[in-house]
Amino acid sequence: MALEKLSSNKHYEGTLTKYKFKSAALGDTHATFNLFLPANAAQGKVPVLVYLAGLTCTEDNGAQKGGFMRDAAAQGIALLFPDTSPRGASIEGEDVDWDFGSGAGFYLDATNPRWSGHYNMLTHVTQELPQVLEAAGLPLDFTRQSIFGHSMGGHGALTLYLASLLSGMKQYRSASAFSPICEPSEVPWGTKVFSGYLDGGIAEGKDRYDATVMVGKVKGAVNILVDYGTADNFLYQLHPDKFLEAARGAGHDEVQVRVRKQEGYDHSYYFISTFASDHIHFHANFLKA
Repeated sequence: MALEKLSSNKHYEGTLTKYKFKSAALGDTHATFNLFLPANAAQGKVPVLVYLAGLTCTEDNGAQKGGFMRDAAAQGIALLFPDTSPRGASIEGEDVDWDFGSGAGFYLDATNPRWSGHYNMLTHVTQELPQVLEAAGLPLDFTRQSIFGHSMGGHGALTLYLASLLSGMKQYRSASAFSPICEPSEVPWGTKVFSGYLDGGIAEGKDRYDATVMVGKVKGAVNILVDYGTADNFLYQLHPDKFLEAARGAGHDEVQVRVRKQEGYDHSYYFISTFASDHIHFHANFLKA
C-alpha cells in the first residue's frame, strides 16, 4: 500500500498533496485522497480533521471549494479528504445512477455479496487511511482526530463518530456536518443505498447507519455541530429536525448537540464555505485540548 504522490501545491504556508494507493478495503482498486499539512507539521505531528464529501463528489470538492484551509492552517490542523466511493470496480450497475454506486459509497461497509468486495468506505476511512498514512511516516497524530462532512458525507461524519462512541473506541473527538442526511432509513437516498448495499436492507441500515437512531443510543457526552439552510432543495432528504428531536430525547443538550438553521442558504458549497470557519474552530476546541 505504498503511496504515490500525484500533485502538490503550497497553500496558506502549508502543503496540499494528492496521493494514490492500491486499496485492499476497496477491492484492490486505486484510491486517491488529498491531504493538507499546515506549516507547523514540519515541527511535529499535528491533529487530523477528516472531511467526507457528498454524492457525485470526489476527494477534490472539499479541498478546492470548501474554504477550510486558511483556518486549518492558522489552527495547525491537518485536513484529510478521501474519495466518496471505490472507482473502477467494474460491478454491473455501479455507474447507472448518480445516487448509487460510483460517487455514492455512503460511508458504510456493504454486506450484499455483489458489493461487499469493493464498497467498504467505512473501513477505508476509519482504518485503512490512518494505517497507510502512519506507515508512510507522515506527521499526523491520529490520537487527536475529528470528522466532518456534507450531505452524504455529513451522514458519514455523524454515523462514524456515533459508531465510535457506541463501540467504546472514541476514535473521533467531535463531529460536524453541513446539510447531513440525518435519517437515511426514512428518505429516498438512504433507502435506495441500504436496499442495494446491505444484505439486511433498510432494517440493517437503520440499526447500523442511521444517525437519528444512533444518537438516541449514546449515553455519554457528545460533541456535534450541524448546519443546514432553509432554502435547501433537498431538505426532504435530510430530516435535521428528527435528529435534533432524538438528541434532545436522549438528554443531549445545546452544548453537546447544536443544530443551526441558516436562513436562505441552499445545499451548495457557497453555503459550506460561508460557515467553514465556524466548523474548523469548533473542532479545534477539541483537537487542541
